[in-house]
Amino acid sequence: MSPHAARSLIAAIDQGTTSSRCILFDRGGRIVASHQLEHTQITSRPGWVEHDPDEIIERVRTCIRVALREAGADARSVAATGISNQRETTVVWDRRTGRPVHNAIVWQDTRTADAVARIADQDRYRARTGLPVSTYSSALKLRWILDHVDDDPADLLFGTIDTYLIWHLTGGADHGVHVTDVTNASRTMLMDLERLEWDEGILAELGIPASMLPEIRGSSEVYGTGGFDLDGVPIAGDLGDQQAALFGQACFEAGQAKCTYGTGVFMLMHTGERPVHSTHGLITTVAARLGGPGSAATYALEGSVAVAGALIGWLRDQLGIIEDAAEVEALARSVPDSGDVVFVPAFSGLFAPYWRPDARGVIAGLTQYATKAHVARAAIEATAYQVLDLETAMAADMGAGLAGELRVDGGMTRNELLMQFQADVLGRPVVAPPITEVSALGAAYAAGLAVGFWSSLDELRAMDVATHRWEPSMPEAERSAGIARWRKGVERSLGWVPAPSRPVAPQPP
Repeated sequence: MSPHAARSLIAAIDQGTTSSRCILFDRGGRIVASHQLEHTQITSRPGWVEHDPDEIIERVRTCIRVALREAGADARSVAATGISNQRETTVVWDRRTGRPVHNAIVWQDTRTADAVARIADQDRYRARTGLPVSTYSSALKLRWILDHVDDDPADLLFGTIDTYLIWHLTGGADHGVHVTDVTNASRTMLMDLERLEWDEGILAELGIPASMLPEIRGSSEVYGTGGFDLDGVPIAGDLGDQQAALFGQACFEAGQAKCTYGTGVFMLMHTGERPVHSTHGLITTVAARLGGPGSAATYALEGSVAVAGALIGWLRDQLGIIEDAAEVEALARSVPDSGDVVFVPAFSGLFAPYWRPDARGVIAGLTQYATKAHVARAAIEATAYQVLDLETAMAADMGAGLAGELRVDGGMTRNELLMQFQADVLGRPVVAPPITEVSALGAAYAAGLAVGFWSSLDELRAMDVATHRWEPSMPEAERSAGIARWRKGVERSLGWVPAPSRPVAPQPP
């Protein structure tokens, strides 16, 4: 018998770009057990990034089995399962066999750049979908697959990774449930943001059969029951990973925001029950919809920057001024400030909110007294200033700034110098939760709410305890001077290479 009481745990499947994991949470939102496995990155041509969907399914099943074993639990211990997934990654499979007809095309893949370029107005669908035409969203990836396989579309199903997982976990070709949630659907460039339905006009223009598409459901409702090691357990939560992190950070109200620091940066600000269409370089997306048809959706503004943690890797691998990424904080702390050095990491252009593909990276303000420590400190500061740029754009779109503190997660939050500097340049507190797996926690929250494991958002708010907090302490004159210096550095980075003849589709990290 399981040592855990019946239905005392929630399982979260966190399917990411490089790995899959299953985490078991208790009623206090604490991790009981976890197992993680990487999967293969298939890069057969420049700009192409693919995953093997069959491999992902097998890794997910293994993670579920091992996590349950490590917890000494079984399916009877689990009240519900939630899913958090890499967004936009596109899978097409045969509805009769369950086998993919092509590798999954990953969100990072840029093979559809020519198709993007052929669409003269890259804001053509923005008012309806919240998204620019780009290689990022699922729509053109799906069209590419249809153009390169011989299968009859009537035999095929489309989905993002959440859809593929749910279909297989609920029975596959026998009786699998073909659904997605509003957050993932909002990243396909095929869903009307306000109606929360597939847009028939866009489908017709792109030649995508509606019969291939999953049913759009809420982010927190029972879609079906699982099989295998979760036999009979309701699958009841589904959110794209960044929206799951927003939910896991208990950002349930307009003005609240979270920022995830990794290779790049993703920042989402909740905008309430109305989509805010950005005029400052951001995208509009669905934050969540709790409950079934008729329940209200909530929305968010999102901004991403390409180079954050990747810049620290560049200092190590390209400049050789550190041997390990963990060394950068100590090196930066060896000087009191950046010595007026500014580092703008526009290695492949500037992303949100600038969208300037003609920009290139610059290190400005050098004097003969500048050292590698000043460059390291400027590199750390660059991430904080890029987040400030996103927050400024969000405030301009919203007509109001961030409500209270910024909630943070991701690997770079372990850098105390960065987090303190972030609080200083924002002029507001920065807080981090006790666990880093906030996307999985958000999926668990959504699933638990759907089955009554947790009673309300108020209960989740009461569980939300920030264990790390950084208060702003920089004098205003110093803060203003630093921001002005950063923006001067950004100006220096612009126009370094010729601008393309038409806008380049924005690509996040």
